[in-house]
Amino acid sequence: MGNQLLPDGVQRTAVGVARVRAAESRREDRLFADPYAKAFVRAATGARSQAEHAAPRERSAGGAALAARIVLRTRFFDDYLLRATAAGCRQVVLLAAGLDTRAFRLTWPEGTRVFELDLPPVVAFKERVLREEGAVPTCERSVLTADLREDWGAALREAGFDPAARTAWLVEGLLVYLETDQATSLLSTLTGLSAAGSLLSLTEGRDPNRMVTENGADQRLQALAGLWKGGLGEPAADWLPRHGWQVTVHGKAELEQAYGRPAPAGSEGFLIAERG
Repeated sequence: MGNQLLPDGVQRTAVGVARVRAAESRREDRLFADPYAKAFVRAATGARSQAEHAAPRERSAGGAALAARIVLRTRFFDDYLLRATAAGCRQVVLLAAGLDTRAFRLTWPEGTRVFELDLPPVVAFKERVLREEGAVPTCERSVLTADLREDWGAALREAGFDPAARTAWLVEGLLVYLETDQATSLLSTLTGLSAAGSLLSLTEGRDPNRMVTENGADQRLQALAGLWKGGLGEPAADWLPRHGWQVTVHGKAELEQAYGRPAPAGSEGFLIAERG
């Protein structure tokens, strides 16, 4: 397999997330196992051997905290989606799916259909690597190329999405990369496609200025913070109730108790919302 680099910018952050998931998957006390994460990293970086790929990267305190948060959110969203489908949601939509492999690594109830949306270069890279790995989904899987800053709802419906059916939505780390009007438009479109009883879970990123101040010498974190656009401009926990959602916030103490791992200081927690 040759070097299959993704473009720079937001799309490259997916490789960083895959690197964290690959490292977690090697732990004996891992919170999840992602058998394809290392293949994505290898393909994106051109690592010539497993030993080279497995070599740990030095992290600043901020980088370690970000990695810990990625691990916690991965497990939290795994559990959220499995609970949602066990409760009857048979449509799952992963917006800005990146290098997410939940369609392959989770055990889904029979009849579950997972829709994944992302930009064409990400989809092309991901599908090529999964094909080379012989990955087989454990659900019905539909992959769409879409720019989520534009009209993606029509493409989702054309792919067979049913707005009248309950849906479990996941917006894992997307909103901070959008301008306020783009983030508002995305959540408004999502809301319009959500039948009563649909569920939504998401995370909100930290203030980029605070991240740079705390980790001024970490160029990787500086570059990441430079990609953030501000998202909604207000907490999603405030926006969603005004638009027909009932919100529950799952905070730091709850995550630590559930998963036996310390949550990074300043963790905002994760949201789960139900459409009324």
